[in-house]
Formats: sequence, C-alpha cells, structure tokens
Amino acid sequence: MSGDSEDPFSHPIFGMAGAGGPFGMRFSTSGGRRCGSMQGMSSSSKPRSYERDLVCTLEELYTGTTKKMKIGRTRFHNGRPVKEDNVVTVDVKAGWKEGTKITFSGEGGQETPNGPPGDLIFVVKCKPHSRFTRDGSHLIYKVPVPLLKALVGFTVPVTTLDNRTLRVKVDQVVNPKYRKVVPGEGMPISKKPGEKGDLIIEFDIIFPRTLSDDQKTKLKEILANS
Repeated sequence: MSGDSEDPFSHPIFGMAGAGGPFGMRFSTSGGRRCGSMQGMSSSSKPRSYERDLVCTLEELYTGTTKKMKIGRTRFHNGRPVKEDNVVTVDVKAGWKEGTKITFSGEGGQETPNGPPGDLIFVVKCKPHSRFTRDGSHLIYKVPVPLLKALVGFTVPVTTLDNRTLRVKVDQVVNPKYRKVVPGEGMPISKKPGEKGDLIIEFDIIFPRTLSDDQKTKLKEILANS
C-alpha cells in the first residue's frame, strides 16, 4: 500500500500569490504594527478524505482476517508540514463484498496548519480467484465434464475456501444450461451472522472429437426414443 504521494509544498495553498504574500494573507498597518488576516481559509471547512485500496483474497473475505496497513500522510508540526507513516489495524469481517468502505475518522492527511485532518477510507478490493467466481453471496464453480459422465451421472469433488472437501453427486442428465446448487456453501452474509449464500456448480461439457461408424450406430439405437 502506498501512502499519500502528494507533495505538501506543491499544494495550491503554498503557491497563492496575493497582495499579501503566501496563504492569501492581506496585511494592514495599525499603530506601526503590521497585522495579517487569513482570507478564504476556515478550520471549520470539511477536510478532504483519503481513499486507499484494501486488497483481500477470496479466502480472507470468506473467513475474515486482520490486516495492518501502513499509510503515508502529511501532518503539520509547529506550522510545518511533515510526512509520516501511520499504521492502522483493519478487522476484515467475513462476507464483506468488494466496494465495502471502512472509515477511520481523522486518520488521514492534514492540508493546512490549523485545519482538521481528513478521514482515511479503505475500499475493499478482491483478488481474482483461480477456482471460484463470486456473485453476491454465492460462489460459482465451473467444472469440465466429459459427455459420457454428463449423460450417466458422476460426483464432483469441491475443495472449499476453508479447505473442506465436498463430494457433490450429480445424477441428472447435464445439459449446457444445467446448474447444480449446493445450499449454504457460498460466502458468509456479513449482515446475517451464521448464514451463507449457495455454491453454484456450472458445467462445461466436453464432446468427443470423433466417433466411429459403429459408435454412431449404437448411439442412434440408444438415443432413438429419448
């Protein structure tokens, strides 16, 4: 994770060239003293939020995990900007979806010496998985299956995200649109503790490249009345 790469001295606030110099300050004289007033700046204005990606594996979003994130930020000390590292702990809840936002109030950068720091917001991003595709709270698992097995039935072994092995029996004739649903073996539902979505198995039927004349004849006899 990279921190805020913005150079604090390149911010427009350091480049203002008003009649009174930097920060848009205007000066007046009174009794021989020069007094300054800040123009167009208010410490009560809402500070900018800082968003960073929180990259998780599908396994981490299935089981939940804890991540320590080091983020660079700019803070002012004695009126001078200082770049520093900030380490925050994120408790990733089982079932969180991509796009979930976690806000740490006041843990972001500071843009002005007297202004409040902004919020630090993490946005969940999920790495692509080699076996599963997530669809909301459901998991999609695609299986190649030879035509013979698609016709007579077979058993699909599935290794889950928490390393259990399911043996899913398929005894229907599998056509290209057929999907086998295994209830309760999908992703946890973060807002409903203890509940999960479904595991949905899709099939890619593998047809033989060639058939002999004898095989074709036998298939015609077998499938004639189907």
